[in-house]
Amino acid sequence: MHLELHRKQFPALANKAYFNFGGQGPLPQASLEAMQKAYEYIQLYGPFSSSVNVWLRSQLHQTRVAIASELGASVETITLTENVTVGCNIALWGIDWQAGDRILLSDCEHPGVIAAVEEIARRFKVEVDSCPIMATLNQGDPTAVIAQHLQPRTRLVVLSHLLWNTGQVLPLKEIVEVCHNYTASTQPVRVLVDAAQSVGSLPLNLTELGVDFYAFTGHKWWCGAAGLGGLYVRAEVLESTQPTFVGWRGILIEETGKPIGWKPDGRRFEVATSAYPLGIALRSAIAIHQQWGTSQVRYEQICQLSEYLWQRLSQLDLVRCLATSPPKAGLVSFVLTNGQSHEELVRSLEKQGFLLRTLHKPDCIRACVHYFTTPSEIDQLIEAISDSWETLKS
Repeated sequence: MHLELHRKQFPALANKAYFNFGGQGPLPQASLEAMQKAYEYIQLYGPFSSSVNVWLRSQLHQTRVAIASELGASVETITLTENVTVGCNIALWGIDWQAGDRILLSDCEHPGVIAAVEEIARRFKVEVDSCPIMATLNQGDPTAVIAQHLQPRTRLVVLSHLLWNTGQVLPLKEIVEVCHNYTASTQPVRVLVDAAQSVGSLPLNLTELGVDFYAFTGHKWWCGAAGLGGLYVRAEVLESTQPTFVGWRGILIEETGKPIGWKPDGRRFEVATSAYPLGIALRSAIAIHQQWGTSQVRYEQICQLSEYLWQRLSQLDLVRCLATSPPKAGLVSFVLTNGQSHEELVRSLEKQGFLLRTLHKPDCIRACVHYFTTPSEIDQLIEAISDSWETLKS
């Protein structure tokens, strides 16, 4: 499909140059319509009729299948959640923590995940360690750094696959192997991944990666509707992970109505009534991406465009990119060297139709490109950044 024709499926791209996929992706028109038709169908045939309930179960299963196919996982390992943070909380609170256990956290994690880890530490007298992954962006070995910070009481390592602040892609398979093979630990060292930026942007095979928990969302790089995400739980750790939030969707129920146990797969972590049409919208968005090409094809195009953006930014005297080599994903973070406020520039660019965002750790600006970003949009962004400095000087 021609790129311009493909882009027309995303109404939000019509009147702006969008560089904030890491915050939220633009919803395709077909996804919006699919979601609306689903709500209409539910009302037409009765919100709680037996036929609608059967239809909804089928729709949820199809959504899990679509997600699993993109992640290289079996459908049984997929739990539907609201977002990344919920998925991380399911994994974090599902472990049988004991006083003195330790959690190893990278120094590049999102505040929502950090807060959950700190609350677990407070309630269960768990110790939290941090490892300096940010310093490995341009030199150093993140796998070796994590290995150096493992301790005999470490039970969980929490990190991101694609760092939301610097854009670094961590060697997840190697990290998982180091954690799983850490023989000094008194218990198996599990790995929980915040996949907010990696799902929908990196080609993934979670079965091969061997990761224990992989929490993701549908509203960023997959461009689904906000409010639906998921959690992958490796089959081998499913039984040892206990549900914290409990409801009828996650339990087996006798004909008498008595609960008799957990469902045998990832559904055990799902709770109760949700906005089910969001899953239909996400499935539609995934299908649109697959129309363009495989996850590998899309990733290669993302990398070509992010390298072009990185090169153009590096040519500006007033900009320093955090990465000293072309990025391996669609996030490009940079700082201004002329003293101009990052927030001031981002606000100015938004008024001109360029959507980026600022970050605070490190203090920088982040621009994101997707496979359907155009080189001309990048050129226009570079010109706008340059013009903003000239305007400020005058």
